Amino acid sequence: MADPPFGFGLPGQGRGSGGSGDSGSSGGPPAEGGPFGPLGDPQQFAEALRQFADLMSWQGGPVNWELAKNVARHTLAAEGDPSVLDTDRNKITEAVRLADLWLDEVTSFSSGVRQVQAWSRSEWVEATLPVWSKLCDPIAEKAVEAMSGLITDAPGELGAGLPEELSTAMQAMGGGLSGLGPMMRRIGGMMVGSQTGAAIGGLAREVATSTDVGLPLGPEGTAALLPAGVAAFGEGLAISADEVRLFLALREAAHHRLFSHVPWLRAHLFGAVEQYARGITVDASRLRDAMPQIDPANPEALQEALSGAALFQPEDTPQQKAALSRLETALALVEGWVTTVVDEAAGNRLPQATALAEAIRRRRATGGPAERTFATLVGLELRPRKLREAALIWRQLTDVRGTTGRDAVWAHPDLLPTEEDFDDPDGFVHGRQDWDISALEEATGAAGSEGPAGEEPPADGGEPGSGPPDEPPGGTGS
Repeated sequence: MADPPFGFGLPGQGRGSGGSGDSGSSGGPPAEGGPFGPLGDPQQFAEALRQFADLMSWQGGPVNWELAKNVARHTLAAEGDPSVLDTDRNKITEAVRLADLWLDEVTSFSSGVRQVQAWSRSEWVEATLPVWSKLCDPIAEKAVEAMSGLITDAPGELGAGLPEELSTAMQAMGGGLSGLGPMMRRIGGMMVGSQTGAAIGGLAREVATSTDVGLPLGPEGTAALLPAGVAAFGEGLAISADEVRLFLALREAAHHRLFSHVPWLRAHLFGAVEQYARGITVDASRLRDAMPQIDPANPEALQEALSGAALFQPEDTPQQKAALSRLETALALVEGWVTTVVDEAAGNRLPQATALAEAIRRRRATGGPAERTFATLVGLELRPRKLREAALIWRQLTDVRGTTGRDAVWAHPDLLPTEEDFDDPDGFVHGRQDWDISALEEATGAAGSEGPAGEEPPADGGEPGSGPPDEPPGGTGS
């Protein structure tokens, strides 16, 4: 395997560990001290500067996503990521097709699957990275702005505390303290890109489908399962691989139906993440304390100094709490609806459907990969308790209003249950049973959409819809 990107060893592999990713390893322990830092060799240090300059040339936004992708792929390659066999592709294609047939009977939404794919873990990283960038860039921008802001606030104080190696690197790239602001932005993008890549690579080892985290991470209309993830999910369950695969295909196909037929849902979810990100603050004092640890020969020293959720702090404001509630509620409603329709579709067909559904619930309740990744990348922890309440509402809606009435609640975000409704499912289900699509259309279209045929004749015998001469038709009918 090729060495990982400069300065970012594989998880669990520190500098001096003797692994292939250690820049200072050549069969023996790395040199210590010396005028060129931990590399100890002028030639190695020159190469380090060149690679550092390459990383610093990133111009694509607050996060160095090229670095993030490379770190994620190296994370996966370290433990092996076999290619998908044709037999696995065929099994996944057949499973999704059968799942779609079963879902036809339990939801009014038609299939949202346009193509079926079987991904390796590295292919999952490639396919989902564009969406991760949308989720992470707002938070990353905060960290990058904070780092460059330190230069503006106290450039002399900060410059005096910089290590000799960084000053050497700046001079080698033709800059001085005057060029430190842009440089710090790139260091921030490099730091966040490395952390993000490691988190996404770790998540890729745990997911089984493209929608495991409740968000539409993959391309629209592409249902995808990861054979390695499907096998890992089934380990220890004593359930046949075919049944596990079909159950996960049902969940994947159900997610795609929902996102395909609720066009506002993607923007609603991503907008909630962005709104939450606006209220995130960065601990500038922690950044300032970490500046002396910047070292072009050892960038992970800064990464370690800044790692952890403490760097990102949500503001304790009503707006921030509302954004968090909106996001958690929306994700819970998506998961609850998927759980409901999959339970209906699989109940009489898959002997171990109950055990598989319970495995999904345990995974959520113990803080699975979705929660950990959100906490790492977005400074956000989801509360799994809401999933049970959301599923209860969807089941009761099915009993009271039927499949069509239940699915009609997705017609507009104002029709969806709120966080308060989770505490009183019966009140939501029975208290708004007459609030359906027809009522919404009446309320919004009565002002003039019906035309003359739907109007009562005026008492004075005038033309239907006529009013006083100065008013348009339909203005103030008696």
